[in-house]
Amino acid sequence: MLKDITIGQYFPGDSFVHKLDPRIKLIISILYIIMLFMTDSYIAYLIVFISLIFVIRISKIPVGMILKGIKPLKYIILITFLMNIIFTKGETLFVLGPIAIAKEGIDMAAKMAIRLIMLIMGTSMLTLTTSPIQLTDGLESLLSPLKKIGFPVHSLAMMMTIAIRFVPTLIEEMDKIMKAQMARGADFDTGNIFQRAKSLVPILVPLFISALRRADELATAMDARCYRGDDGRTKLNPLKYEQRDFVALFCYLVFFILIANFSRIQNLLIA
Repeated sequence: MLKDITIGQYFPGDSFVHKLDPRIKLIISILYIIMLFMTDSYIAYLIVFISLIFVIRISKIPVGMILKGIKPLKYIILITFLMNIIFTKGETLFVLGPIAIAKEGIDMAAKMAIRLIMLIMGTSMLTLTTSPIQLTDGLESLLSPLKKIGFPVHSLAMMMTIAIRFVPTLIEEMDKIMKAQMARGADFDTGNIFQRAKSLVPILVPLFISALRRADELATAMDARCYRGDDGRTKLNPLKYEQRDFVALFCYLVFFILIANFSRIQNLLIA
């Protein structure tokens, strides 16, 4: 399961999606998240899903790599699904003991599950097609107006990118620790969910120590290279918008407006 986590991983390539400016990809990702929670139609979700598969195919990233990122979060999706069914009130369909299952609850639970699955798939595309350096530069560039009020934009962008980048590194370290403890007789696969969670506690101490050691090594390496943040700092590859960036942003803005107003468009067509 640990190897199924795709957050922070970068899949090198030379596709159209890879070549897009990171600032454009960040803006499109934000629009995509907003669009998912504005949409309230299963047909619209289907259209968005088809468009997402189309983008994945263009990026030449294996669909299986995107889908396996959902597996580690299956329990979160399941809990969200059940919570919406239990606590959403409305027209009662049937009763299970003290719990009344409403039609609106099933509808809300299904939509939230779809949103979470598509959210994971869509946001995974950002890190899979954008290197950590590009992501840092793009985020810093978008937030640069905040520098005028003294906001530490560069430090924030660097911290966020390092945090995302170290996710797969820490997962790999956790996998090594688990295998080492399993070789000594530790059991992580048997028992209920609470017993399994309890068995993971001894892993946290060495993992925490390893994370601190890596952070210290990274800080030492940055100091050795005379890193001083964004004061007088130049970039090896300055970001520059290309024609394809404006085309991609314009097309997605049109798509965003159509999906956000899908219900109104559908009602007009029916009328």
